[in-house]
Order: sequence, then C-alpha cells, then structure tokens
Amino acid sequence: MAPILIALVSLISYATRATKQTAPTKTESVAQSRDTSADLEAIGSVIAKYAKSIDSADTSLASQIWWDSPEVSFIHPLGHEHGFDQIKANVYTRLMGETFSERKLTPRDITIHVYGEAAWAEFYWDFNAKFRKDGKPISTQGRETQIYRKMQGSWRILHVHYSGMPATRPGQGF
Repeated sequence: MAPILIALVSLISYATRATKQTAPTKTESVAQSRDTSADLEAIGSVIAKYAKSIDSADTSLASQIWWDSPEVSFIHPLGHEHGFDQIKANVYTRLMGETFSERKLTPRDITIHVYGEAAWAEFYWDFNAKFRKDGKPISTQGRETQIYRKMQGSWRILHVHYSGMPATRPGQGF
C-alpha cells in the first residue's frame, strides 16, 4: 500500500508543478535534472538564425542550423519535404526565394523544452512578404514546432512542422 501511496503523491506533485507553469518565453521541464540555461539560449539563437535564414532565403545560413541529412523533414501547408536538399530547394529557393521579393518572419511566444541531447520549441509567428511577380503584399500568421538534437556541441534542427492559426468557427479544423 505504501508504494502505491508514494507513487500517487509523486504523480500529483508532478502534475501540479507541470500545470503551474506560466507562458514564459523559454521554459525548462520539471523532468530536467541539470541546468539547461545555456541550451535554452543556444536554441533561442537557432530560432533567431532560422528566422533570418527565411528572411533572406539563405541556404548557407540554413546549413548552419539544420542537420544536413536525408532524415530531416519540414511539413508545411504546401508540402512535406524530406531531407535537407529538398528543404533547401523547395522551402528556401523556390518558396521563399522565387515566390517572394521581400520576407520577414517574426517568431513570438517561444517555448523551449530541453531533454538532454534532444529538444523542441513551439512558437507562433507573423510573416510579412511581397510577391515577386506583382509586388502585392501578404501577411500571415501561424504556429510552428521545431525538433532539435545536440550534435558535437551544437543544436541542429531535425524537423519543422508549421500550420496556420487555429480554426475558431464552429465546424472548422476537423
């Protein structure tokens, strides 16, 4: 009976700590056992470089933050890219570079979770751009999850999944 009671108290204690978290810009999980402030800062820097790489459609900058592997992936409303070569070609060159003459991606409400050599971030973003073909402006908002792995001392993006904002009208989003 005592082990069950201890397990129940531990579970309630964990759930209470997990639900008391506010919405900080960066956060650590209660399951983390070591100081991760340097990792949180490093991943925050990766997100800033990611936004800059999108703004400039810069595959060289992207190569500093993405793992150069056929295993990485990028899911977005227009497709699903497999491997860094497809991400460079279809997201950076075609979508960002050839579609838009100007781009500005602004991540906000960033939350970062670090678990040893693995991490993920979730955030909302604002995207403002101009279409290359006619100069017409576009402004969109969305949300994104990024998955990271620490490799040889550096955090690298393994996966990105982004989508539009949540559907708020009845009968949408299914």
